[in-house]
Amino acid sequence: MTASSVRGLPHLAAAVDLPGVYDVGAHVELIRLAERGGLDFVTLDDRPAGPGPGLDAVAVLSRAAPATHRVGLVPRVTGPHTGSVDVESAVAALDRVGRGRAGRRIDVSGGETPLHAVPSPQWHPVRVADAIDGPARRTAARYADVVLAPVTSRAQARSVREQLRSEAAGFGRAPDSPRVLAALLIDLGDGEHAADPGHGGGGPRPSARGPLYRGGPVDLADLIASWHREGAVDGFHLTPVEPRRDLERLVNGTVALLQHRGLFRTFYPGSTLREHLGLARPVGQVAGGPV
Repeated sequence: MTASSVRGLPHLAAAVDLPGVYDVGAHVELIRLAERGGLDFVTLDDRPAGPGPGLDAVAVLSRAAPATHRVGLVPRVTGPHTGSVDVESAVAALDRVGRGRAGRRIDVSGGETPLHAVPSPQWHPVRVADAIDGPARRTAARYADVVLAPVTSRAQARSVREQLRSEAAGFGRAPDSPRVLAALLIDLGDGEHAADPGHGGGGPRPSARGPLYRGGPVDLADLIASWHREGAVDGFHLTPVEPRRDLERLVNGTVALLQHRGLFRTFYPGSTLREHLGLARPVGQVAGGPV
């Protein structure tokens, strides 16, 4: 598999949040599992101190960096770092520790978001944005490298992707600059449902937490292959409902099947997150230089 062929395969990412668990080792174990599956990146959210001690996503991912080699590491930073420059510096430090594997989930919910870039091994860490509504999508199309779009159907996914491509072009970017990933919750505790009457082929359904796919690993592999083949998405960001169970079934079931079909990578052809995603170097920048 060549680096150029990666563009023709779906990108896959997963959340590794463990609600109620503050042990760094448990999170690192999940991240290593994701890497064994060849996932592009994992995401982890800050968890403010409350009933528990809190969780610093950058600190956890910095611990995971030397225990892994290729998988991308993308925190959502809400604290204890304050101020955009402080946040960018923390993520740039993670990028150095991870040798170019860091990203950052940026908040675009309020519209225009000033971004302060700090030099890092991959020019700047990959910017990942949640595109929940129109204003957020517009800002994401301008700034983000990866856009996570919560969608419940292939048609909706295609519409959102086309909107983002059009908006990106309007800002002078290449239309395919932002990689558009369908953001789904996944519950892989049930069996395969695609053939069940009225199930709709195992597609996602609305839920209080967002679009939810419930079924088995084979049905999920079919959904990923179908949506990507028809150009609805560039890939998927998957949030396990039961993290340990569902990530294991994702990697050893869904991903293994996609690999067997030749529809997902069996190794990482590059070393940085930007390379995994097939993202070009930002124009006019050199490694470690101004962004």
